[in-house]
Amino acid sequence: MTLVDAGPLIALLDSDDPDHQRCMHALPALEGPLVTTWPAFTEATYLLGDRAGWPAQERLWRLVLRDDLLLLPVDGPMLQRARDLMRKYRDLPMDLADATLVAVAESKRLRTVFTLDADFRVYRLPGSAAFEIVP
Repeated sequence: MTLVDAGPLIALLDSDDPDHQRCMHALPALEGPLVTTWPAFTEATYLLGDRAGWPAQERLWRLVLRDDLLLLPVDGPMLQRARDLMRKYRDLPMDLADATLVAVAESKRLRTVFTLDADFRVYRLPGSAAFEIVP
């Protein structure tokens, strides 16, 4: 299972994105399934619409509807954890999408994240473990 942030979703679906080729090249090596959270999906949908319009947003929806990208629930204790993480990393600051991805990573014991966001080099998992960042 590999966590996916909004940046690579945008890069994969927008061929004009400067990171498109780099993300396309990294994709086959990722351990499936690819998973994300509603806040990261929302961010990607919004930014894709702004950059590439409805056709790119529709491609993102197809990934979810075909189960090529799974939306993991963030509720209960993970919501509290996301808030706590945003407080902890407020100096960056940490956004909601990142907080939910880190909370899911902690909950599911995941270390790999497909992201273009350098903040994931700062975020730490339990035991001060660093994320394995792709690409």
